[in-house]
Amino acid sequence: MIDLSSNIQYVKGVGEVRAKLLSKIGINTIYDLITYYPRNYEDRTNIKQIKDFVLGENVLFKATIMSKIVTRRIRKNLTIHSFFVGDETGSIKITVFNQNYLKNTIHEGKEYAFYGKIEGNILRFEMNSPEIVPVDKIFSISGIRPIYPLVKGITNNYIISLMTKFVNDKLNINDILSKQLRDKYSLEDINKAILDIHFPNNYDSIDKARRRHIFEELYLLELALMSIKKSNVKLNGIVFKNIDVSEFMSNIPFILTNAQKKCLDEILKDMNSSKVMNRLIQGDVGSGKTIIAALAMYVAVKNGYQAAMMAPTTILATQHYEDLSNIFDKLNIKTDIITGKTTKKNKKEIIGKLSKGEIDILFGTHAILEDNVEFNKLGLVVTDEQHRFGVKQRMKLTNKSENIDTLVMTATPIPRTLALTLYSDLDISIIDELPKGRKPIKTNAVYANENMESRINLFISKHIDAGRQAYIVCPLIEESEDSDLIAATALYEKYKNETFSKYNVGFLHGKMKNKEKDEIMSDFKNKKIDILISTTVIEVGVNVPNATIMVIENAERFGLAALHQLRGRVGRGEHESFCILKTQSKSKTSLERLKIMESSNNGFVIAEKDLELRGPGDFFGIRQHGLPEFKLANLLKDMSVLKIAIEAATETLENDPNLEKQENKFLKQALNIKFGNQLDSINN
Repeated sequence: MIDLSSNIQYVKGVGEVRAKLLSKIGINTIYDLITYYPRNYEDRTNIKQIKDFVLGENVLFKATIMSKIVTRRIRKNLTIHSFFVGDETGSIKITVFNQNYLKNTIHEGKEYAFYGKIEGNILRFEMNSPEIVPVDKIFSISGIRPIYPLVKGITNNYIISLMTKFVNDKLNINDILSKQLRDKYSLEDINKAILDIHFPNNYDSIDKARRRHIFEELYLLELALMSIKKSNVKLNGIVFKNIDVSEFMSNIPFILTNAQKKCLDEILKDMNSSKVMNRLIQGDVGSGKTIIAALAMYVAVKNGYQAAMMAPTTILATQHYEDLSNIFDKLNIKTDIITGKTTKKNKKEIIGKLSKGEIDILFGTHAILEDNVEFNKLGLVVTDEQHRFGVKQRMKLTNKSENIDTLVMTATPIPRTLALTLYSDLDISIIDELPKGRKPIKTNAVYANENMESRINLFISKHIDAGRQAYIVCPLIEESEDSDLIAATALYEKYKNETFSKYNVGFLHGKMKNKEKDEIMSDFKNKKIDILISTTVIEVGVNVPNATIMVIENAERFGLAALHQLRGRVGRGEHESFCILKTQSKSKTSLERLKIMESSNNGFVIAEKDLELRGPGDFFGIRQHGLPEFKLANLLKDMSVLKIAIEAATETLENDPNLEKQENKFLKQALNIKFGNQLDSINN
C-alpha cells in the first residue's frame, strides 16, 4: 500500500526544485497530489476528419504525413519545422518549434494522431505545436483529459504524468466511509472516485466521482460541528435564575417586537437550563439584536455574574458601550470598555477592577482576548458580527471562565439552510421583524450615464444643504485592489475639488491604519464630514442617524446581500433615506438583478434571491467563518449533497457518538487529522 504521507520531493521525476513549485499549489505529499482535483476537463473523445475542422477549435485527428519536413533556423534558439499531413478529406500544414528530435521520430508516408488548435484562416488551416503520437498510441492523447490549476514552471502534462504513477486501478486507500453508508447514499468507493475524477471514461463517471468527494468534505465538516455542539451539551453550564426584566424595560423608549420576544424567550430558556448556551441571534439590519443581547447581560449580572461584549472594531465597540451604558448606569450596573485606543494606565486600572468584580459588563474589541484581561466571575459572552471573528478567537474568550454561556450576533441575513451549516455548532434565533415606525429605504437602480450622474449629484447636494449626510461606496475587488484604489482616489479628488467642493468630503479605504479609519468614522458620525467616500464596506452596525443617502458605484460588482448590508447604513434616523445603485453595465441581467433591491427591503428575501442568482461563489465571505477551505464542495451549488451529508452525520453520531466502532476507525482518524483538538467529544 502507498504511504500517502510520503514527501512528494522523493517521488521519481520530482526533486527539490519541482517540489518547491508543487508546494505553491498545496502539493507536499502523495495524498496532496491524488486529492489535487482537476478544475476542468478537455473532451478528446471525438476523432475528426480534416473537412470538419472549425477555425479556433481544438481537435483530435488521424492523418498521414504527406511531405518532407522543412527545417528553418531563424536564430540561435529558434528552429521551425513544418510539413503537410492529410486524410481522405483534405490536408493541413503542421508547424513545430525547436523539436529537432521529430526528424528522427516521424516519417513521410506514415499515419499519426494529432491534437491541437486549428489556426490560420478559412482558406488555409494550420496547426502549431500539436501533440503527435503514432496512430497505435492514440489512447495516450485521447479521451477526457483533466485540466489542473497550475503554477509557473509546472505544466498540465507534468501533473498528469505524476498522477499516473499513483492513480490507477491498483490504488488501495482505506475508505473513511463505511460500506453501509456508501450503499445508502449511492456513493462510490474512494479508490474508484479518485481514479474517475482524474482519469474518467465519460462525463457520467466525473459526476459520480465529484459527488462522492463533495459528500466526504461536507460530511466531515458536519461531523466536526455536531461534535463540538455535542461536547457543549455534555458540559454542566451555569443555571441562571429567572429575573424580572421589567425594570430594564422601563428604561428603554420602545416595546419589543414579537420576533424579539420570541428570541429573548429562547435565550432565557437556555440560560435557565444546565446546558452551556451557544446561540446565534440572526437578524436584519435594525431589527433590534443589540437590545436582546443587553437583556441577556442584565440577567447574567442580576445573577451575580459578569458579562463581556466583543465587537470587531473600536468604533462599533464604542457605539455599543455608549448606547448601553446609558441604560445600565440607571440600573446601577457598572460598565467599562477596553480597545486598542485604551491607554496602558487606564487598561491596568480596568483590568484591576475587572478581576475584583468591580466591573459588571466589559465592552471591547480583540483587546479583551489578551491574556492579562481576567474576569472575577464571567458568566456570559456576547460577540457582535460573529463572521468577523474566527472560531478560535471565540473559543479564547469563552475559555476565560468555566462553561460560560455564549451569544453571537450577525446582521448578515443568511438563508436558513446555509445558516444551519455555517453555524451548526450553535442554536439559531432569528429576528425577522423590524421595529414599528422604521421607514423603508427608497432604492433606485440606475444606468449611470452623464445625465443621470448630474441628477444624482444635484440630489445629494439638495439633501446636504438640508443638513443631511451621504455615503458614496466604491467596490474593492481583491485581485485588483491597487487599480480600484486608484479609481476611488480619483473619484475622491474629483468630488472634493470639483463636484462637491463646497462640502467636507472624507475618504476611507482598506489600506489605512485602524486608527485613521476610526478617526474618519468618528468625524462622519459627529457631522464634521458631509460626504464619506469609501472603498470598503462601511462597518456593519455603525449608527449615523443623520446619514440619509447611500450611493453605490458599480453596484453590479456586489452581491445582493452585500448591497442590502450597505443600504442598512442609512434609514437609521427620523429622516427619509435613499439608496442609489449605479451601474455602467449594459447587461440586461445586471440591471434586472439590481431591480430586486428596489422591490424588497427584507434581507432574508434578498439573501434567498442572491442564493438563486449568484450560484457558485464566496457567499457572504464564507471563508471568514472559520470553516476549512473546500477542494470541491460549494455550499451554494451543492446544497442537495449538503442536506444528505447533514442527515448522514446526524445518523452516524446517533449510532456511534464517539466513533468507536470498527467501521468508523478510519473516519475518526480523518476527523482528528482535519480538525485536531477541537473535537473534544470524540477524543475524550
